Amino acid sequence: MTQTPLTSWRWKRAEYDRLVDLDVFRGKPIELIGGQLVVAEAQSAYHASAVGTVDYALRAAVPSGWTVRVQAPIALDEESEPEPDLAVVSGRPADYRAEHPAHPVLVVEVAESSLAFDRAQKGSLYARAGIEDYWIVNLVDRVLEVYREPVRGPSSAYGWRYRSVIVLTSRDVTMPLALPPNRIAVADLLR
Repeated sequence: MTQTPLTSWRWKRAEYDRLVDLDVFRGKPIELIGGQLVVAEAQSAYHASAVGTVDYALRAAVPSGWTVRVQAPIALDEESEPEPDLAVVSGRPADYRAEHPAHPVLVVEVAESSLAFDRAQKGSLYARAGIEDYWIVNLVDRVLEVYREPVRGPSSAYGWRYRSVIVLTSRDVTMPLALPPNRIAVADLLR
């Protein structure tokens, strides 16, 4: 007996958005990542608290004219609409009533059990989209991983990677590339 190879359906963002509008997922934590529907990480109390902590620190550093979005979709390309833990975008919340923002200046993932996925899959996806500043608040090692300079990386999940990766500890200070001179103590992200 010959077996037919399995194929998977590649979703487009327009199709995915239509399913969301029809409430097909009924509020389940689903993201469109590279054409595939991915169930988002369940949030422990620690993870949820950490997202709130990072939100608080970012809002203190982000000037007027910018919005910090928490666990809200971003429209990266025709096959990706992830929901990062936090994203900084230009404008006001009402600017995104008709469609999700497509060009965040900073994307932040808070990672515990999703650390490997956030590094390899989401990192490559964000690099492919040209996101210049991607941070992972690494709850496992209690550090901030800062990813910058997207470049082609043929062996990466989506053909892109970040050339610069810096690991910062609670003693360090960083700043979002698009918002100098607003400095953020890494300790404030890891509280």
